[in-house]
Amino acid sequence: MRSSFPGFPKETAHDLSSAFLAFKFGLYAKAIRECTEAIARIPGGAANDTLKKALEVIRANAQDRESSQVNTTIRAGFQEADLKYLAVNLSLEQAEDPGSLNLDNALVLVYVVALITSADDEETLGEHRRLIVRMLADYKKALGLE
Repeated sequence: MRSSFPGFPKETAHDLSSAFLAFKFGLYAKAIRECTEAIARIPGGAANDTLKKALEVIRANAQDRESSQVNTTIRAGFQEADLKYLAVNLSLEQAEDPGSLNLDNALVLVYVVALITSADDEETLGEHRRLIVRMLADYKKALGLE
């Protein structure tokens, strides 16, 4: 992942970290703002386009939660070209809950990129490593690793 995301300006890297943390702590309005700011600052390119999609997924979920809506349709998502940047590669048919898979992949990607690009937030993000490990462990059976 480091070679795909070699770095961002300090503000952009911090936006990624803030978007992840705000969503994790249920600060959905803040998560929406941080995702929107990060999307605007991230330049184009294959890996960066996937990162932007991940932020769009987080933002869409934050918008639903902010307005207390339950949305079973996936409003933002990933394509075939994005799979090499995602932690869990299951087809939507294989996934028990495609919306959760989409969000989990988005959160993991944003977390990892924030961790490797935002030195100022590395310690804070490190404290949430277990969340990421638990999210990934939930997919062991579906991936045939159990």
